[in-house]
Amino acid sequence: MKAIYSIIIALALVSCQNQEKIDVNKAKQASIDSMKVEIQKQKVIDSMKVEMAKVEEEKAEAQRKVEAQKVVVVQQPGTTTVVEKKRKGWSSTAKGAVIGAGVGAITGAAVSKKKGEGAIIGGLAGAGVGAGTGAIIDGKKKKNE
Repeated sequence: MKAIYSIIIALALVSCQNQEKIDVNKAKQASIDSMKVEIQKQKVIDSMKVEMAKVEEEKAEAQRKVEAQKVVVVQQPGTTTVVEKKRKGWSSTAKGAVIGAGVGAITGAAVSKKKGEGAIIGGLAGAGVGAGTGAIIDGKKKKNE
């Protein structure tokens, strides 16, 4: 009987020690996991900073282009007038193609059972029809000018 009690007490002590090791390992793993999450958050923040720097550089470049488009006209000796060049916009053909592609893609995806395939086919068809319509409008504008 004493032997059975001794075995039970020994097993209880061993299991308690193993439980402490398991708890320590769980705490270590939790710390490692939280560090990984913090590292990922920092990576996201860093990538956002890089993107913001790119956006700021693009804004500065656009401002330089606008300033480069200004033309100085000298009318009389001693007087100067600054005139900005008129920017040329999109042609009706380009606008029609883009709008047609968008509408065609949305319609194709809505109608087709295979959404991706329908969107591609609808986008291509819409771009063709839109470009054709825009070309007709461009022709009429040139004719009127």
